Amino acid sequence: MARENVSKAVNNELLLAYWNIGRIIIEYEQAGANKAAYGKQLLKTLSKELTRELGKGFSRSNLQNMRLLYLIYPICQTVTVKLSFTHYCELFTVSDINARDF
Repeated sequence: MARENVSKAVNNELLLAYWNIGRIIIEYEQAGANKAAYGKQLLKTLSKELTRELGKGFSRSNLQNMRLLYLIYPICQTVTVKLSFTHYCELFTVSDINARDF
């Protein structure tokens, strides 16, 4: 029971952190645009900086998925903690919005 509670708490905090990182990338680094004006270089640069400062887990592809988490679910409360970040990454591949929401 305690392990399950800890696992849920960690998942919740990771989702919140990843959603906020996606928000920061979109709102501050990209000035609200869906894509950076200077292309993929932004995510490569951020990946290097965050990895140097905070350690593993900030690859370009992970940062891209964090952006997508925010873009697809711009209201934080719509991100359910019943799913892991990996589940959300799988959902990003579903192009039909209704199917993805289901």
